[in-house]
Amino acid sequence: MNEVTPDFIVIGAGVIGLATAVQLLKEGATVTILERAQVGQESSWAGGGILSPLCPWDYLDSVTRLTDYSAAMFPAWVAELYASTGIDAEYVISGMLVLPPYDANAAQKWLAEQKVFTQMASLSEQINFLHLEVEHSLFLPHIAQVRNPRLLRALYNQVVQLGGRIIEHCEVQEIITQHHRLNSLTTSCGKYCAAHFVITAGAWSKQVLGKHALNLEIKPIRGQMLLYKFEEPPLGSILLQGDVYLIPRRDGYLLVGSTMEDVGFNKQTTLAAREHLSGRAQKLLPQLKGKPLIKHWAGLRPASPHNIPTISRHPLLSNLFINSGHFRYGITMAPGSAKILLNEIMGRPQPFDTSPYQKGWGVY
Repeated sequence: MNEVTPDFIVIGAGVIGLATAVQLLKEGATVTILERAQVGQESSWAGGGILSPLCPWDYLDSVTRLTDYSAAMFPAWVAELYASTGIDAEYVISGMLVLPPYDANAAQKWLAEQKVFTQMASLSEQINFLHLEVEHSLFLPHIAQVRNPRLLRALYNQVVQLGGRIIEHCEVQEIITQHHRLNSLTTSCGKYCAAHFVITAGAWSKQVLGKHALNLEIKPIRGQMLLYKFEEPPLGSILLQGDVYLIPRRDGYLLVGSTMEDVGFNKQTTLAAREHLSGRAQKLLPQLKGKPLIKHWAGLRPASPHNIPTISRHPLLSNLFINSGHFRYGITMAPGSAKILLNEIMGRPQPFDTSPYQKGWGVY
């Protein structure tokens, strides 16, 4: 058994687990994070870092309300991380160019409601450069991005600076309960006890919970990505068409994503995905033809119905909480979700109605 019993054990060291741990540590709690593999190396590392649902008008209010709330935190969040760790997560308001096909009626309604105005000058400049049709395209100037690996390194460093303990290669094997409370964890590296527990295990959350998952619906959905390198950024903004997006980094790297594959916990990359993504990307950006592929990887998203995460106390175990099931938007939702969970734990008022994030257990 571990020597010191912490106030909280957080299970899973992706962006959600790290952000949650930081919030708890800032409250003066002692926190140990258990990670089955390596910090941030699953879904969090693998994503593109677009700080918005791809087409916000396609999502329920419970998704866009959380993404808007959380995305608004990013400028201050990454500035604080940079000040405390010296690691720049590269928050950039790059805008996003959305090419048809998309639901034009829903998009126009959303633009009017959100008072988002497309910048036609920027739109024309982008599209002329790409030799694409300007008609029916949208440029969303407020969309930002971060570099996931750098954000994760900064969060890791901040957890350590604040006194958090991170134990890698420590897989939870069994949850031991007693009197409607989680008593201890049996893991691959021993037994752990705490006053409170938080599940932030992404696609593995349901497996960690076992019979205590109740009717929670979180499962892995594989996403594959490609990486290219240019001397200078080949695009001035994120480019989206259907299920394919191109994300330019300021040092010339270009990410191309992403697939949505229901293949269980299989993280293998495939030739079919590579050809699909590279083919679509080359049509959007002809300069990619002949460019060597730098890297091809896959991650497992924690998929949940309608992209709605579960951020809640367990209905039956009073000292167990969950912050998981963010599907495609874990990076975007991370600071907001951590704040909402902290409010739940501490009994503080929420910024808006958070009841949609309590329904994932399926017992309400």
